[in-house]
Order: sequence, then structure tokens, then C-alpha cells
Amino acid sequence: MTDRRATMAEVAAAAGVSVPTVSKVVNGRPDVSPSTRQRVEEVLRTRNYSPPRARARNRVGLIDLVFVDLGSPWAMEVLAGVEEVAHRAETGVVVSAVHGRRRTRPDRRWLEQLATRRSDGVLLVLSELSAAQQAQLDELGIPVVIVDPAGAPGPDVPSVGATNWAGGVSATEHLISLGHKRIAVIGGPTDVLCSRARVDGYRAAMNAAGLKVPSSYVRTGDFLSPTGYRETLTLLDQARPPTAVFVCADQMALGAYEALYERGMRVPDDMSIVGFDDLEEARWGIPPLTTVRQPLVEMAAMGTRMLLSLVSGEELDTPRVELSTSLVLRSSTASPAPGR
Repeated sequence: MTDRRATMAEVAAAAGVSVPTVSKVVNGRPDVSPSTRQRVEEVLRTRNYSPPRARARNRVGLIDLVFVDLGSPWAMEVLAGVEEVAHRAETGVVVSAVHGRRRTRPDRRWLEQLATRRSDGVLLVLSELSAAQQAQLDELGIPVVIVDPAGAPGPDVPSVGATNWAGGVSATEHLISLGHKRIAVIGGPTDVLCSRARVDGYRAAMNAAGLKVPSSYVRTGDFLSPTGYRETLTLLDQARPPTAVFVCADQMALGAYEALYERGMRVPDDMSIVGFDDLEEARWGIPPLTTVRQPLVEMAAMGTRMLLSLVSGEELDTPRVELSTSLVLRSSTASPAPGR
């Protein structure tokens, strides 16, 4: 046995497995076969390996904050929540964005830069890591927390989200309570967890009310205004257009406003609109937008506190936190016009 402590990569090579597999064994993940686990554990013992987080690291007072998209008011609210907590903790924040259309993972260059500056921790926002990237951060002893996960996070990755399904239910139930029966939905990307949950909440509310959901009423966007505009025009062009639309992001909802204005229609006289997020501009729309509030600043602040706890070597009370959403009633919803 050597005095030098082996790296995770060296253990993987000696055991004939991948670095992510070694990471799973080290972190007690169940999704490893017994024979593979036994082989890896034997190498861990003989190579004098110790878990990265048990190794001493000098804190540098810096965390990385990674967004999928920085060019939105949504991102600015999240940044405000992170900065508030980080400032009080005298911790700097390095902000970066995932580059490339429809990508949710940072690239290799980001990981190399992170290793160079030795950040204390990483906060991912609506983004994710590959298994190999997660294993490399484990090797570096850098903890990760995800805010609003793009996909289902691994069992050993803490996360903070919102009650998106319940928000989708409350938005749809509100429209049903006003007397709407033809209700459409414009969701976000289908590969994003929060988007699927919102649309599932819409479907659940419609099913509970005994209302049919034509496939043409379920549209897909990308959380941005142009797709809200485009998909609303598609809905208006149907032989039997909806009288109300649940739009799964405020920015898309404002795009829906533009489409209706272009067709000479009024909100809510000709169509009721409910958004999701409660961004600052929602209250300044004409008319002000009824929307589901998700507590973005609070989510970001909670994620930052969790990350700083991990950096300090503390155990989290729970690895999964969901903050409540709430319906904010404004003037963009009303009962359908008689005969509609």
C-alpha cells in the first residue's frame, strides 16, 4: 500500500470502470451491481483512497453560478437572491451561462476554468451536469446545488424548486371557475422538468373537471416571448379556438398579448390569459397579467444557503426543497363572452 492517496480516475482505471461508477460507489448510490461495487471497494481500500470532501480544502470565498440563459428578467431575480445571501457571507459570485441553443449543460472549458479558480461550490440554475462532470467535481471536493432543476437530479445532488404541478393546477382551476371550457396550454421545453410539471398540472385540472384536451390545444414553446406569440397565433387559427390559455411563463404570456393585439382582439374580453413566474413586468402589462407566482428570489437564496452549508462541511436537513407557488389575480382573466 502506498502513502499517496489515489485519485478517483486512478481507482476507476484499476477497477476497470468509469469515473462516474466510482463516484456512485463512494457516494453510496444503489444503482451499481454488487460485483462491480465489491471490485471498486477493494481498489478503494488497496489504493488508500479517501472521499474528496473529507480532504482539507482552503476556502477561497467564491462560488460559481451557472445559468442556461442570462438575458431575461427571470435570471435577474435569481441573481438577486444569490447575491443577497453571498454578500452577507462575504462570498464572491462568478456568473456564467451555458452557450449553445437548447443546451442545459456547461461545456468542458467551464469545468477547466472552475478547477483553475478552485471555487468553493457550484449553483446550477435550470441546468445540469453530466455524470462525468459530477464525478470530476466530486474529485475536486466541490459541492453542487441545483435551483429549478432541468431534469431529475441525482439522489446525492441537493436541489431547490417550486411546486410547479400545483401551480399548473391552480392556474387551470381558476380559468375553469370562470366558466371556461376550451382552455389551451403553451408549455416550455418538454425536456425541462418544471415545464412538464406545469403542463401535467393543467391536464390534471382539466381531467378532474371532465373537460377534454384536444391535442391541438397543447402547444410547446421555450419560455420566451416569440414562441408565446407564435403559438397563440396557431391557437387562434384553429376552427374552434380556445377562450382561455394557460401560458407556462410570463414572457411567453406577453408574446400571447402581442398576437391577440395583432388580430384586433382584447384580453380578457376575447381571450383570458394566465402566466407563470410573476415577473416584474407582469403587473405592468395591459391589462396586468394574472399569473402563478414562483418565489424565484427565495428559491435562489435557499439554494445559496444550502450550498454555503455544504462548503462549511455541514449536513443538510433535507436534500430536496420545494417552495410554494401561489395564484396572483389581476385583470387578464374573466368569464368567457356569452355564446363562446
